[in-house]
Amino acid sequence: MINVSELLAAPYLPGNYFAPDAYVQGDYESGLIENRVGARLLAMPDTLLQALYAGLAEEVGPSAGMVLFQCGYWWGKSFYRRFQAEVSDYYQQPLAQMEMAAFLQCFKQCWRTHGWGDVEVDLDYSAQGFLVVKLQHSAFAQASPDLNRPSCFTEAGLLSAFFSQLTGRDLHCIQTACETLGDDCNFFVLGLRDRVKMAEAWLEEAHDHVTVMERLCQSQPLS
Repeated sequence: MINVSELLAAPYLPGNYFAPDAYVQGDYESGLIENRVGARLLAMPDTLLQALYAGLAEEVGPSAGMVLFQCGYWWGKSFYRRFQAEVSDYYQQPLAQMEMAAFLQCFKQCWRTHGWGDVEVDLDYSAQGFLVVKLQHSAFAQASPDLNRPSCFTEAGLLSAFFSQLTGRDLHCIQTACETLGDDCNFFVLGLRDRVKMAEAWLEEAHDHVTVMERLCQSQPLS
């Protein structure tokens, strides 16, 4: 027979912190949206994103991608601090002590609940010093103009900052496939800057993600 007193004294078993019905709260009629700890959330319609892209292109021209990357980087730093604080408090353990499977699932659900698409982290290249992030249904890619090159600069900056703080290493991020170019998904590669930057030349030559990864894994750090 189950002892009720033992059940009540059992360790706390939290559920999915980023479950949409629990995480996203607020008064929709007034337009106030908050997360479960009361932090304000911002809804960004496609028209606003498109206007941001167009405005930057008009103001800074070819440097728009760099500006968006830096915006994403600063956003990623703040995002990591919030993610770490909220997740650590909810699951009652430091983020660094979470099991990898639990962390990846939490990160995936967080990304989806915020409306940024479906994300997966590929650790298959970790032995070679690279981390690959696969992203589908990107809201940023859908609103991006046709640039004939990977254009998810904001997400690249966000991922660079997030995983740099998570790993304690200064990681750079470069996009190797993009939905705006007809690819099935967006691929982002993270690693030490002097190694990842080499991929830029191969992307200019229109090599695909698989070829870029093969070359990166065979490459040596720049001296």
